Amino acid sequence: MAAAAVLAAALGGGLFLIARHFLSGARRVSRSAGAGLMKGKTVIITGANCGLGRATAAELLRRHARVILACRDPGRAEEAARELRAELGLGSRREGVGELVVRELDLASLRSVRTFCQQVLQEEPRLDVLINNAGIFQCPYTKTEDGFEMQFGVNHLGHFLLTNLLLGLLKSSAPSRIVVVSSKLYKYGEINFEDLNSEISYNKSFAYSRSKLANILFTRELARRLEGKGVTVNVLHPGIVRTNLGRHIHIPLLAKPLFNLVSWAFFKTPLEGAQTSIYLASSPEVEDVSGKYFGDCEEEDLLPKAMDDLVARKLWDISEVMVGLLK
Repeated sequence: MAAAAVLAAALGGGLFLIARHFLSGARRVSRSAGAGLMKGKTVIITGANCGLGRATAAELLRRHARVILACRDPGRAEEAARELRAELGLGSRREGVGELVVRELDLASLRSVRTFCQQVLQEEPRLDVLINNAGIFQCPYTKTEDGFEMQFGVNHLGHFLLTNLLLGLLKSSAPSRIVVVSSKLYKYGEINFEDLNSEISYNKSFAYSRSKLANILFTRELARRLEGKGVTVNVLHPGIVRTNLGRHIHIPLLAKPLFNLVSWAFFKTPLEGAQTSIYLASSPEVEDVSGKYFGDCEEEDLLPKAMDDLVARKLWDISEVMVGLLK
């Protein structure tokens, strides 16, 4: 009897997880399905060779956008591009999909960011959407090429420089949009101006949360500076998504089957997680919305520390110096 009860509970739990998985998936992709077509629009997506970025690229291509995959590893980016072209029928005579371009961009290198932007400014007559999607999550303490703590350097400073160097093109292409991918984990971060580079102490979880808080403060300050310029900027959290972002997290071997089951049942797929990025990049509903924080295609409230305008302006000023925009 006891064994039968355990088996029944296991089967019931399994059926519940399956039902939850499919029902939640259908709900998660419903909002942005009607997002406007992007024909004639050029979109740059950082970190677009996998996960959220790749899913975002695929959906915007289906909406006729010209999509530039801005990726650190050219080989992986080209492989992703080949897969997307085959999946969507790019290169054939099929109508209804956009154009796909691959460009090298290493956000851990300010030199690479400048080279990428120089190429874009030389080759692209317009830029309608910039999606700052790439990120690194809870890595061991390492430094970027320029000596910045890796998570702060890639997640915040690399995108800070990238966005500023492309602002002129975004303004001349107005109305245009900037979309910044943050995380709910910003809630556990603090901006410590005495140790932005984590040289006094380093906690990989705290450093990630700080970089995501910086993303939000950057978005709000940038929105203030862009008022009346025809360029909107919004920030989002995608939720918990099954991607390789967590590759630096160690899960004990015996716990992996349970973790895989839970992640399959409760975590979003990349397509589900990308819905808010797609929505903010393409939907007419948010064409005049700027400086806001979104989750599941809905505006959400922020903690007070993410709305501190004085901290946002100080972070902006220090970031300008760190990336060499001001000396």
